[in-house]
Amino acid sequence: MSEVSIYGLTFDQLVEWLLEHGHRKYRALQVWDWLYRKQVERFSEMIDIPEDCLQLLVRHFILGSLDEHCKQISADGTIKFLFRLKDDHLIETVLMRHKFGLSACVTSQVGCNMGCSFCASGLVTKHRDLTGGEIVEQIIKVQHHLNQQKQAEKVSHVVVMGIGEPLDNFKNLVTSLQIMKDHKGLAIGARHITVSTSGLADKIYEFTDTDLRVNLAISLHAPTNEIRARIMNINRAFPIEALIQAIDYYIVKTKRKITLEYILLKDLNDRREHALQLADLIGDRRKFVNVNIIHYNPVDEHPQYQRSEHESTLAFYDTLKKRGINCSIRLEHGTDIDAACGQLRSKQI
Repeated sequence: MSEVSIYGLTFDQLVEWLLEHGHRKYRALQVWDWLYRKQVERFSEMIDIPEDCLQLLVRHFILGSLDEHCKQISADGTIKFLFRLKDDHLIETVLMRHKFGLSACVTSQVGCNMGCSFCASGLVTKHRDLTGGEIVEQIIKVQHHLNQQKQAEKVSHVVVMGIGEPLDNFKNLVTSLQIMKDHKGLAIGARHITVSTSGLADKIYEFTDTDLRVNLAISLHAPTNEIRARIMNINRAFPIEALIQAIDYYIVKTKRKITLEYILLKDLNDRREHALQLADLIGDRRKFVNVNIIHYNPVDEHPQYQRSEHESTLAFYDTLKKRGINCSIRLEHGTDIDAACGQLRSKQI
């Protein structure tokens, strides 16, 4: 039995593979429709595919590389899934309900090597990259859950913000994004997909050049190198100056807005002076930048960090607004079910 997920093939790759194995292009259209429109869970459910083609697919691919290990359901409707991979590693995927639709937050790596000192995802170091198929199948599994509820709901948005650093798994990330966007398949629009990076400046250039047109979010979390280096190891390799140069390249080439994610940590990066420094850093880029202010979810293993006070959060927001910076405070989801990314997985391990 193969261990290769069929969800890791783009449509063009599936066409090419079937042609090489003696089948016509229209067969790929049929298989693709069963995978992404009808969303079958077994090859045998593809009832208009001839037996010889079905057996060929069975020999070379698997249709399910993720098994649901457990899930938690929040009072606000957020669902956190813990999936077991074929090699027994565990990953998290989260379904969030918004006014604008249903968003799936997917994982890109098993563990994380970025070493952000406030983050639960990095408590277990990186074991391997996820394949493109494993990234895509997280969305499929979430959709299967929705289908079982018989409410005709669809995953409309995807954020690649789960465990791991997406741009550190560049090739498989790009493949998965191409599959998500395909109008014949999941048909999730580029403007409804967001990739979040901790700040791999060199990869931001490469990501920009793919012209995928999806949204980009950067975990900044501090306005100065001194503070950022204390909480994010990546700043030693790519200090803020290098990150800003990469952001400028992205803005100039794509003409698209970029999101700066900023977790408020009590007495560390949440004062008015920090907001003013952040506003100065953004400078005349303000019409292309949105700051997403995020409440910190305390992690037992990192007791040195605490959530910023409500008044400090509002003051930070107001200071940015008065300086003409587009900003928002992220709505919290699943605060009663280990909301911090990686917490459920870490506790299971």
